[in-house]
Amino acid sequence: MGQQIEALAAFVAAARWEHVPPHVRRHTKLVFLDTLGVILAGAERPEVRQLRQRLAANGGTGATVYARGWPDCDARTAAMLNGIAGRSIELCEGLRLVSGQAAMQVLPAVLAVAEQAGSSGRDALLALLLGYDVAARLASCFSPRPLAHQNGQVSLLGAAAAGARLRGLDAAGVGRAMRIATTLLLTPSYTNAVAGATTLNVAGGMSGFAGVLAPDLVLSGFEAQENAIEQSLNELTGAGFAPTGLLDELGTRWHITRNYFRLYACCNPIHPALDCLAHALDELQPKPEDIARIEFATYRFASVMCNPDPPNFFASKYSLPHAAATMAVRGQAGHAALDDSAVQDPVITALRHRVTVHEDPAMTALAPRLRPARITLTLTDGRSVTHATESHRGDFNQPFAEAELRNKFRELSGAALTPAGVAAVEHAVDRAEDWETLDVLTELCRRHGTPLPLAAEVKTRQPRGRGTERADS
Repeated sequence: MGQQIEALAAFVAAARWEHVPPHVRRHTKLVFLDTLGVILAGAERPEVRQLRQRLAANGGTGATVYARGWPDCDARTAAMLNGIAGRSIELCEGLRLVSGQAAMQVLPAVLAVAEQAGSSGRDALLALLLGYDVAARLASCFSPRPLAHQNGQVSLLGAAAAGARLRGLDAAGVGRAMRIATTLLLTPSYTNAVAGATTLNVAGGMSGFAGVLAPDLVLSGFEAQENAIEQSLNELTGAGFAPTGLLDELGTRWHITRNYFRLYACCNPIHPALDCLAHALDELQPKPEDIARIEFATYRFASVMCNPDPPNFFASKYSLPHAAATMAVRGQAGHAALDDSAVQDPVITALRHRVTVHEDPAMTALAPRLRPARITLTLTDGRSVTHATESHRGDFNQPFAEAELRNKFRELSGAALTPAGVAAVEHAVDRAEDWETLDVLTELCRRHGTPLPLAAEVKTRQPRGRGTERADS
């Protein structure tokens, strides 16, 4: 194993929560809260619900699936189902300067392993922070293949590191867990997104699965080749890996604070264009039928998301014409607006075909440091307005107010929790360092969960004593 990766594994094994600066601790809890809310809302997707019914009903016990009914199953399955749910509505946070959605691929493993092992809330938060940092640092040194989506790639190794930390592995064990997990790396294609292929979300869920499995493989005596990570990222799953900067400011620069959050329920690269559209709509206040055309210019990666006829809900998340038309018709592009009904809405459908998107090479030259966009909105009476931005709100240069993110959590978690439960869980996460075990969270969810429309999907467990280790079947 390379010296840099060995040092990174040693840092994961030795780090302490009390050494983390207070502002980083606060941000970690905000990322935890945001990601949990996205999981709870994503669990309501029909394909996620049906998969849960198939897998959790016959699973073991040990970890909670964060969905109505709060089924209990084996930790690997719980982590995978929670990860798939969170990926399904395109609202998870992500890395700002490199590609990746670290929290949604690390937190499901953390929740499952921590609950199974009886870990404290402080231990769970630290594992999330460390796994996130591993994913971000690897991503900064990694050149993915052009069509490879980051689901199930370097963030999977971050999940393995987080799981190994929670299982109490030493530096060598953390490193071996990451090397073993390298054999589980995936190569999902970005083409899945615009095609509406929801299998892309399974690749994200597999990071949680691997984060639970890899430490067990270490503890069972499995081995991996010494250069597994370097070989895979250089030659197999990736197109290059240069770890010279992997350890830069290790322990002082925490990448979780350099993330972006989302309020628009669609792919992040098109958010700058939607910010511009929001300004134009505020200025002209048009009715949908008054809009003659909406013309976008943006950077290359965003410009390819131009299909005016997305085939389904998932594909609609990757269509700038659809998101723009929805915003113009419904007044927003959040979770409630960009729902299944929007895909078939005849007013939105008509307006999508009056939206054009093209690449501006000058903007492409600025990405990813900046993510520019420009819009010209023209009305049928001849009035028009142009707005431009260098990047979108929600990244680390233009962060959302914390109140906006908390409102997002309240909206999304209301899919599975009563209003009292939403408030109780939010309050509990703010004090997660004080949890003796994750039973504090899971028992609140069970106590305040909204009822299922039919009989309970799968078995649920009785609360266990704090600190009790739960066997994985």
